[in-house]
Amino acid sequence: MLEDFLTFYRAVVVRKVEGLPRDLAIRPATPSIMSALGIVKHLAWVERNWSRRKILGETYEVPWTDDDPDADLRIEDDETVESVIAFYGSECEAADAIWSTHSLDDTGDDHGRTVSLRWILVHMIEETARHAGHLDLIVEQLDGRTGD
Repeated sequence: MLEDFLTFYRAVVVRKVEGLPRDLAIRPATPSIMSALGIVKHLAWVERNWSRRKILGETYEVPWTDDDPDADLRIEDDETVESVIAFYGSECEAADAIWSTHSLDDTGDDHGRTVSLRWILVHMIEETARHAGHLDLIVEQLDGRTGD
């Protein structure tokens, strides 16, 4: 059930940005750098973080720093709608593969706090659904589309 809800909201996120012209997809929707495509890129990093870092304990380079905490939302000049969607898709697939080899009661570390895979999946549903809601508003303003 948890995986089904997460899969549904992941698909909503992708449907929201598919077909958007790049200029609309990267248009800031707030005074910060948040854009429709930036949300998808952020969610890709979230998938990587909770699966690879929190469950497997991997370390890797991240785009954000203390001086630039929102860098995971920034769309670089060479990034396209398609490439960011592909990045998100590959991180979702990698997360699913990692989670499929673990029990819901397996744990990982979140800055010194122990969290179970069950907690992580519920959090991922919340995070993905929240950003899907942001995308509802942003995309409706960009091109008028509504619905899942």
